[in-house]
Amino acid sequence: MDQADIPALLSRLASDEDAARKMAVFKLQSSINDPAFADVFISSGGLVILRRLIMTAGGNTLAYSLQSLTRLLEVDMGWDIFEGTSAGDLVERVVELIVMNPLVNILRGAMSILVALVSHSQSTARGTVRTPGTFGFRALKPAVAVYPQFFELVIQQLQSADHALCANALMLVNSLIRDAVSSDGAATAATTMAKGNGVGEEWSKFIKRLQDLGLIKAVYNLLQSSSLQDLAHPLLEFQSLTKILLRKWREVRVDLERPEHRRALKGLHLASAPDRRHLNGGTATATLIAEEGDAGKKGSRRHNPEKWRRLGFETESPALEFETAGFLGMMDLTDYVRKNEDGFQKLLLEQSSKPLSERCPVARASLAVTMILYDHFEVDKSDLEEVRGYQAMDGAKTNDKLFRPLLLQWSRLHTAGLHAFFRMWKATGAERDDFDKVAELVRILIEQVVGQASRTKDVLEVEDDLQEHDGGRLRELQMELLDLSFEDQWGPHLYQVREELKHEALQFVKEQRIRCLLQGSWFSKPVPRAQFGQNSYQKRRLYQPWRYAKLSHNRRHLHYADFSEQLQQDPGLDALTEKVDLSTISSVVSNVSAPSEEDNASNSSSSISTYRNGVAVITSTKPTTKITVYSFSDDIGPSGNKEGGEPKEQPILTLFPLNHSLASEWLDGLLMLLNQAPITAETNKLVTLVSEYGLKIRLLNVRVEAVYSGPAPGAGVVPSREGLDEDYFYEI
Repeated sequence: MDQADIPALLSRLASDEDAARKMAVFKLQSSINDPAFADVFISSGGLVILRRLIMTAGGNTLAYSLQSLTRLLEVDMGWDIFEGTSAGDLVERVVELIVMNPLVNILRGAMSILVALVSHSQSTARGTVRTPGTFGFRALKPAVAVYPQFFELVIQQLQSADHALCANALMLVNSLIRDAVSSDGAATAATTMAKGNGVGEEWSKFIKRLQDLGLIKAVYNLLQSSSLQDLAHPLLEFQSLTKILLRKWREVRVDLERPEHRRALKGLHLASAPDRRHLNGGTATATLIAEEGDAGKKGSRRHNPEKWRRLGFETESPALEFETAGFLGMMDLTDYVRKNEDGFQKLLLEQSSKPLSERCPVARASLAVTMILYDHFEVDKSDLEEVRGYQAMDGAKTNDKLFRPLLLQWSRLHTAGLHAFFRMWKATGAERDDFDKVAELVRILIEQVVGQASRTKDVLEVEDDLQEHDGGRLRELQMELLDLSFEDQWGPHLYQVREELKHEALQFVKEQRIRCLLQGSWFSKPVPRAQFGQNSYQKRRLYQPWRYAKLSHNRRHLHYADFSEQLQQDPGLDALTEKVDLSTISSVVSNVSAPSEEDNASNSSSSISTYRNGVAVITSTKPTTKITVYSFSDDIGPSGNKEGGEPKEQPILTLFPLNHSLASEWLDGLLMLLNQAPITAETNKLVTLVSEYGLKIRLLNVRVEAVYSGPAPGAGVVPSREGLDEDYFYEI
């Protein structure tokens, strides 16, 4: 619609004919969200006519009028309609429509207007001085006084089959809560909602009343419903507001000067049945209150030196122990005791029969579970980014992870978590010094059960899982998480330490292998039957089946000789008539298993591990264990050059180890002498074993707390070895 048509439009809007008004306002709702059009409409007196329509019209004409005002407010224009002496009448009319009108299209528009009214910040009003109470919850106060059932009916609309109406109702609830927790709106909200003197902060009274009207249950059902996608943004905002409330409750300091805090602590003491443990449930509390009053009159009340420690506090000053969890921790503890009074008394009675060191501190456990849930749901982290990034995410499964319906079941999760704490304390035979260890197990349990629960999983199933989860499996998870946390926090330091230890272990094993060569070993020499033939008796008689090899002291030559029998005393170097200059060795070939063949090391057939031209390679498979040392041939062909034009290798020494361990020692020893890495599984396993033991020895100085907090400044500095000698050994 063109701006030039506005005068005619206004004329039809003011017409006495309902059909003309209906058609005019229908066209208006599609054009008024254009700022240029809206500006001319307002300056031409359109707000007065629009207000009159909302106040007097009905049916579709009223619905279109409400929608027109909603769209005008969406472009941040038309706020003056709420100014003046008749502004209160307009707000009351909109509230009346929500309470009295059953038509969905009218309810949607009315709630949208109130969402804008409550959410509108007075600081954005273009320099105009606003009348106090024009916007926010204050603007609704007079109308809600006339229609006190307003909040109940709004919450009922959260169960509406119309998703748009349901979303508008939830947005209205969100705007009311957000305004209530602000410093400006809290007092007004509380004054309007509270009946008598409530307990807690002013904003807390308002929230408590909404919860009593079934707000939490209604939103929880929405979070688990199939209509989730249509309500995504208001649901995510409600989650964010829930975290804000939890955060504000935690920030409230427990102060015994405040009557409501003092009454809460007194209720804990009385519920524990300190003098009449044989009484049941509420009877105990009522009787104790009466007795306490009588005792006060007589002046005969006796002081119990363990009044609060009996309940599981560390000291007799319980208020100080709420320093971390704040009033949120007190709310959780008192809620648990109120709903489980019989079980609470029975638990304290059981604990009283045990030594002090073995008693489970109930109050401390409750506060610990509160903070475990607080950290698990990341209450200190704002959900604003999740709300903004929702549309950018692909796939319903990915989006599902953003919604946490179990957050709204805080009280039930706290109770289930506390019962799990008691179960683990008993199952592990924990003592007071083990408190943090049990708390850590509960934290892992919450992460496993609550953290991995699907969006649609019922809270009752979660409670059962928390009670039935296997303790042994939890311990395994704890160790796995400990390793992951350690890697995350100490990764760079661990990498550096592991590299250093691996190098040290490699040098240690290298020296051990070379010492085996220096010590010398016996090797067998299989009889080559095919070579001698049947008529070679003399050769067979002269054949010597044993070979002894030994490395020279200067580690430059490998001496060896053949013997007819294995001597009782190992021969010295002077008895070994043959030798190999290590500098002439070109390759070492063997069928001893390489590391990748560790699992098959015991098989009769294994891969040949070869050091050739400076590189260890696997060449083929053979059924026997043999080490062959090669050197380049000096044979000269007819042309005067080395045959073939390329240097040729020839075997200069063959060793047949008596067992696999000896083969590993000599093969890797020879390779290490040639400055090559070991290739057998046995040697590499030994290197790993030595380095891991070294790492464990260094980790003995790391406290458990440091695993999660990360290295302290200066961590990872290796102490100097200055002044130390070599008089040490490894025992494996």
